[in-house]
Amino acid sequence: MPQVCTVCTHAERRAIDRELVTGHLVNRRIAAQHHLVETSIRRHAANHLQAAMVAAAEAEDVAHAIDVVRQLKAINGACLAVLDGARRTGDGELVLKAADRVQKQIELQAKLLGELDDRPQVNVLVMPEWLSTRTALLEALQPFPQAREAVSARLVALEAG
Repeated sequence: MPQVCTVCTHAERRAIDRELVTGHLVNRRIAAQHHLVETSIRRHAANHLQAAMVAAAEAEDVAHAIDVVRQLKAINGACLAVLDGARRTGDGELVLKAADRVQKQIELQAKLLGELDDRPQVNVLVMPEWLSTRTALLEALQPFPQAREAVSARLVALEAG
């Protein structure tokens, strides 16, 4: 039967893990403070601490994401309230400003959700460098008609998508 980790079942496990993660104390000192043996601390750090750290990091990521969503919702709500108020009072300039802000919030939300990718896209097929390379390649294959025909057909297929 496998041995139970004395650190995992220790009443002060969180403090021990925190001390191990910060690295301010050596294992011997941590063991002495918590009435454990150094090998238990070393085994725990090697076998269990990494999983605990990963779980904590994932929980922190989830909490951060929830906080970001909460803040985004609050900002969206405020912008929509301003837009609604501006419509009711007939303030055209404020309506346009608020509508612009709402649009920016929607774009930000789409980016955060991965629904909008505004990175520039480059079409290398129309770049002069590619056109001259393709021409040079086909000219170099002139003495080899079968190879030139095969490469040409493959290039046409690639360029067609």
